Amino acid sequence: MWASRLAVVGLLLLTGLTARAQRLDTTEYTLRVDAKKTLNNSKIDGTASFSPYKSYATRNIAQLRGFKPGKTKLSKYGGRLDKRTTATGFYYVKKVDGRWWAVDPEGYFFLHNAPNNVQAVGSERAQQALKEQFGDKAGWMRKTRQLLVDNGFNGAGAWAANEEIRAENAKADRPLAYTVNLDFMAKYGDKRGGTYVQPGHKGYPNDVIFAFDPGFAEFCEQYAQQLTKYKDDRNLFGYFSDNEMPLLRKNLDGYLKLPQTEPGYQAARQWADARNITLETITDQHRQDFLAFVADKYFSTVARALKKYDPNHMYLGCRFHGAQRYYPELMQVTGKYVDVVSINYYNNWTPEPKWVSEWEKLAQKPFIVTEWYVKGEDAPGLANTAGAGWVVRTQADRGKFYQNFTLGLLESKNCVGWHWFKYQDNDPTLKGAEPSNTDANKGIVNYRFEPYQPLLLPMRELNQQMYRLADYFDTQKK
Repeated sequence: MWASRLAVVGLLLLTGLTARAQRLDTTEYTLRVDAKKTLNNSKIDGTASFSPYKSYATRNIAQLRGFKPGKTKLSKYGGRLDKRTTATGFYYVKKVDGRWWAVDPEGYFFLHNAPNNVQAVGSERAQQALKEQFGDKAGWMRKTRQLLVDNGFNGAGAWAANEEIRAENAKADRPLAYTVNLDFMAKYGDKRGGTYVQPGHKGYPNDVIFAFDPGFAEFCEQYAQQLTKYKDDRNLFGYFSDNEMPLLRKNLDGYLKLPQTEPGYQAARQWADARNITLETITDQHRQDFLAFVADKYFSTVARALKKYDPNHMYLGCRFHGAQRYYPELMQVTGKYVDVVSINYYNNWTPEPKWVSEWEKLAQKPFIVTEWYVKGEDAPGLANTAGAGWVVRTQADRGKFYQNFTLGLLESKNCVGWHWFKYQDNDPTLKGAEPSNTDANKGIVNYRFEPYQPLLLPMRELNQQMYRLADYFDTQKK
């Protein structure tokens, strides 16, 4: 849900990276799709501006030379039956012959593809539509699980109706691999005080988290006790510890500007004094070193509590966003504690070959894309001013974007899944909606739970071929 206004430097960085991505125009990138970006999005007054439409080089399955589609037999969990390794009874990740895989509870190679926000909450009109179509939430979950499976999805991403999913999984022949958002820092901030709402995520004083509070470690220890309810669930893919926290290179400056009574100030002051650093003498290298220090404090604290109460399931990181994906020092520290690095990946039409390689080299772990989407102008009643994401003209164009992006992820050999943001469109009639989710065509279904078939058709094609596509890319020469 990264929807905050980018700083000027960030805009220049992302614009430059997007321009470089355009140079992927090889003989395979023969499709062209018109797209524009939402600028100054998710403002409280509902206004936004848009960049001009541009034509972007795009690659879909049909453009892959020599690729032959076919049917892959799947395990109960959606893993591929033709490739198997050690089974542990739970999901984990493993690198085999140069490619990272998730492994399902029965030991079959697996890639986690899912929409976020698989939940049936919303406006009054959406609740009425649910009652008319499904009867109740159990009926909605039963048919929604089938919709996902029929379209090649095998899980549910962040912010899902996990209790309904778990109940449905208990009787389903093809259960969904779901995830849990724990929000350690955000929940601690709610209890402590001082946080505030930003579009898409929690805001913190001076854009610095409370990693150095003595109370944070105590909170994590107590809060993580709830994980015992999930400990033996074979259908749980893993945990996110937070979402889009401000782990930034300006953190050293931010901590040193806190009141001197704050534990964060005191930790930063001690770190700086040990290196004879003042606010006036801080260098970029100091900022990078301190960011690594903060990240280590956060990840070590959270991982210790999480793994103590549930050693069976994966720690999927804290959903990096924006320029965080370009911070080597952050990736290196993260890899020490997580099983998978999670990235909310916006502002790129095509995954960046350099960075999808660098993330694995730096973290020594695979990554998963936990937010990405594109909005269609042909969705009735939606102005598309909220949220990051691209804007295209039609639902069919959304499907082309889906294939283009996921092909780049599969080609990287380092990605173990992707979570589309999200299951259902925003509903402008929903009162009190979070600022980045007010009026945008993000879903695979509309507010009436009606599927966007021109989007789902290419999604299904890609999802059902994802294992064969991985094999295809493994045989291609660089």
